[in-house]
Amino acid sequence: MTETADKTADTRTRIDALVGELVDNGDLDSLVHLARLVGAAQDALTDDMVGRLAGIAGDGLDMLDRVNRSGVIRALPAIAAMVDNGDLERITHLARLLGSAEDALTDDMIGRLAGLAADGLALADRVTRSPAVPHLLALLERDGVLDTLATLLEGLGAARAELRSAPPSSGGLGEMLRVARDPQTLDALRLMTGLASQLRK
Repeated sequence: MTETADKTADTRTRIDALVGELVDNGDLDSLVHLARLVGAAQDALTDDMVGRLAGIAGDGLDMLDRVNRSGVIRALPAIAAMVDNGDLERITHLARLLGSAEDALTDDMIGRLAGLAADGLALADRVTRSPAVPHLLALLERDGVLDTLATLLEGLGAARAELRSAPPSSGGLGEMLRVARDPQTLDALRLMTGLASQLRK
């Protein structure tokens, strides 16, 4: 009995010392305020609020579980790199631009764009079905054909500009004889004759 009384007295002494220390450094007041806060929160919480908080906590844990299972954690380094080099911000601006464009599009504009896309697909289908298209592509792949075509277009443009800047022809037989005596006229006639011969073939 004496040993038990001694242990009880020692325990009380320790408790008194601990309480005295809590009182001295103000921790006892903090514990009292915390207990009052918890009690006030417990009094304010209804069964419905507790149920909603439990539901929110359950949904949060479920979301964390889904995120963990989906492997999003493996994408975090890539996302961090995108944040560092500014790609994520550019993607955000692009998404905002697309959203603004979508908001600006009216039903009439969407209908016209859809019609234009359908017409373009129909034209592409007709072009691909034409037997002349593969022949034309094969012809363009030959050496010198593109250069000849570019030279022809440049010559047409230069001739048109020269014709615009030249004074009008006076006409008459003398003018025709002067043009006929020009060596370039003979070269042009030879070119047209050769072209006509090739077209006949």
